[in-house]
Amino acid sequence: MRWDGRGRSCAEASVRILYSHRIQSRDGMSVHVEEMVAALRAEGHEVLVIGPGFYEAAEFGGESGFVAWLRARLPGVIGEIAELAYNLPAYLRLRRACAGFAPDVIYERYNLYYLAGWLLARRRRLPFLLEVNAPLADERTRFATLRLRALAHRLEGMVWRGADRVFAVTSVLGGTIAAAGVDSADIVITPNGIDLDRFAALPARPAAPETVVLGFVGFIRSWHGLDRVIAAMAGDARVELRVVGDGPVLAELRAQAASLGIAERVTFTGLAARDAVPALVAGFDIALQPRVVDYASPLKIFEYMAAGRAIVAPDQPNIREILTDGRTALLFDPHSEGAMWQAIARLVEDPELRRRLGEAAREEITLRDYTWRGNARRVVDAASAIA
Repeated sequence: MRWDGRGRSCAEASVRILYSHRIQSRDGMSVHVEEMVAALRAEGHEVLVIGPGFYEAAEFGGESGFVAWLRARLPGVIGEIAELAYNLPAYLRLRRACAGFAPDVIYERYNLYYLAGWLLARRRRLPFLLEVNAPLADERTRFATLRLRALAHRLEGMVWRGADRVFAVTSVLGGTIAAAGVDSADIVITPNGIDLDRFAALPARPAAPETVVLGFVGFIRSWHGLDRVIAAMAGDARVELRVVGDGPVLAELRAQAASLGIAERVTFTGLAARDAVPALVAGFDIALQPRVVDYASPLKIFEYMAAGRAIVAPDQPNIREILTDGRTALLFDPHSEGAMWQAIARLVEDPELRRRLGEAAREEITLRDYTWRGNARRVVDAASAIA
């Protein structure tokens, strides 16, 4: 147990947290960082955030112009060497911040090839808390964007094992981290969260609307399967679809809806400001998570739950950590053709089931404390337990 100068444990005292990250774009990752920082501060702790200077210049939904220009021109291996080289200025910036701020702990959002926080924590003998949202070496290998694969996996494992506590967003991911040699006692599961205040006093949907609104929030990729939703909609005039976000398949989905003659029933809002998301989700009758990778804790699910929407999501271990089939959502077999639409059709026909699932999902947020402030408390509690 660590103690402050007044004889109180870290769990009772204000903790000084040096928050390190290497995020380059303002997207779901930035939402996580900013919500966690705000929650830690709301819990009474001092937080100094140190990240790339160009992060501040990026607009929501994109990255800095310079970073985008550089990415497009550097060959793969050179780009990865540049990622490693970035540790030198990052370490110097963190060291200066550490000297002036005198933190109790260093908290870092993990990124591949990012070693600065771990190195500084070792040098200063400070507790090192690491938040891991994805097994990035595996992820980048799978999408064929990683060149120095052996080195990347070795460095990833080294940083994970070097942390005093690792905060994984799902138990599935926690298992991957444990398999890399991290003691399971040092792994804390902290799913994504929500600020319920942002979802207070939302406008109510009609109990049995003439047209049932399906909704999706997030960055739109081909594997999400929204094309299958649009195809099925062509045979059911009772539903419309609202897609909040942007992505590489947006133009294809627009063209598909037009070719099926249902363009007027498919709305693409484009990127939405964070403050606008709660009201947009409240306009859904059925909220969709068509596909998800097997280790993720999707932020959109917590938004759907907080808004009290009926959710349709794939039946897989990481989702079952959050949702219960028939109680807080309808879960479908992601490997069964047509299973997602069967779940959607069941909800279209049963407004009472939609209401019951939505209410239970919102109650689950409070029951299991799926909030950013809850995560902040878990982080500080874990820090206080470090010998």
